[in-house]
Amino acid sequence: MPVPLLDLQAQYRPLREACLEAIARVCDSQRFIGGPEVEGFEREIAAHLGVAHAVGLSSGTDALLAALMALGIGPGDEVITPTFSFFATAGAVSRLGATPRLVDIDPLTYNIDTTAAIEAICRRTRAIIPVHLYGQTADMEPLLDASQRIGIPLVEDAAQAIGATYKGRQAGTMGLCGAFSFFPSKNLGAFGDAGMLTTNDEAFAAKVRLLRNHGAEPKYFHAQIGGNFRLDALQAAVLRVKLPHLDGWSARRRDNADRYDRLFAECAAADRITVPARHPDCTHIFNQYVVRVPQRDAVRARLDAAGIGTEVYYPVPFHLQTCFAPLGYRQGDFPVAEAAAAETLALPIYGELTDAQQREVVDTLSGAVVEQT
Repeated sequence: MPVPLLDLQAQYRPLREACLEAIARVCDSQRFIGGPEVEGFEREIAAHLGVAHAVGLSSGTDALLAALMALGIGPGDEVITPTFSFFATAGAVSRLGATPRLVDIDPLTYNIDTTAAIEAICRRTRAIIPVHLYGQTADMEPLLDASQRIGIPLVEDAAQAIGATYKGRQAGTMGLCGAFSFFPSKNLGAFGDAGMLTTNDEAFAAKVRLLRNHGAEPKYFHAQIGGNFRLDALQAAVLRVKLPHLDGWSARRRDNADRYDRLFAECAAADRITVPARHPDCTHIFNQYVVRVPQRDAVRARLDAAGIGTEVYYPVPFHLQTCFAPLGYRQGDFPVAEAAAAETLALPIYGELTDAQQREVVDTLSGAVVEQT
C-alpha cells in the first residue's frame, strides 16, 4: 500500500468549491495586492492567535527577514540561532550582513538548547531566534527571562508551529514577534508561498508594514529601504477559507501521532525506533512526525522502495553547510545536531491518513530496521 508523505488532494477535495469561490471573489474584484482579503485574514488570524497585530507577508522567510530589518540588524551584529533548522533561520541573518551565532539543540525535542543560547549572549548579540521545530515550541521560559533581563529581543521562528502552545501561550506570541510560514505543506497551507508576522508591539508592526512595501509612505516616498514582502490577496483569500479548519486538522495530526506511538511501542523494532518526545508544557501540532532510527539512509531507501514517503528534516546542520564555512565551525562542534541530522526521519502524519496506512508505515519501517540491525 503506497503511502505518500503528504496528500494535499485529500485536504483540498472537501474545500474545493469554497476555495474556488474565494479565488473568484478576488478575480472579480481585481484587487490582487493588499485590500480587503489581506486585511480580513490579518484580523482573523490575529484573533485566532490572541495577538494584537498580524502582518501578512510573502513567505515565512520574508517574515524573518522583515523582523530582523525592523530591528536594524546588520554588519557587526550577531543573532543566536540553533544550528538545526530550515535554512531561512540563519539565511535571513546572513542576508543582512550579520553573523549567525550558532548553538546546539536539545536531544529530545530538537529545539534550541536554551542553556547554550543564553551562554552565547555577548555584547554583539542583537536578537535570539528560537525555532519551534516540527510543531513543538522551544522551552521559552528561560529565554523570555533572559530577554527581559538583558534586553535582547526574541524573534520566534514559528514557521512550523501555528497553533502550538507553551504553558497555554501560542507560538509566535511570546517574544517580540513571531514569523509564520503558510507553505502548502504546513498545517495551514496556502496555494503557494505566503507568510505572516505577529506581534503585540504596535510600533514594531507599523515598521514591518512599512518595510513590506519598499519602505514607502506615502507611495513613492521612501524614508528607508524595505522590500517587496507583500502577501497576495489570492493567497489570503484561500487562507481565510482554511483557517476555521486549522484546529481540527491539528487535532487529527495529534490523534495520528498517538496512534503511531502505540503502534511503534508494539512493533518488532520498538527498542530501536525513537518516537517524538513531547515536552510536558507544550501542545504539539505535529507539522512533522519525526522518528530516530539506526542506519537511517538504508532504512529510508527500503521505505522508498515500498512506496512510503519520507523526508529528512534536516540532513546538514548550518555549521556544516558550505555557504557558512566562513563562520569557522567544524565537524563535532555541535554533536547533538549532527546526530539528529544522521538519524532522524519524518513519516506521513497528515490529518487524512488512515489507520491502515499508518499500520503499513509502522510495519514497513519496523521490518526495515530489523533487516538493517
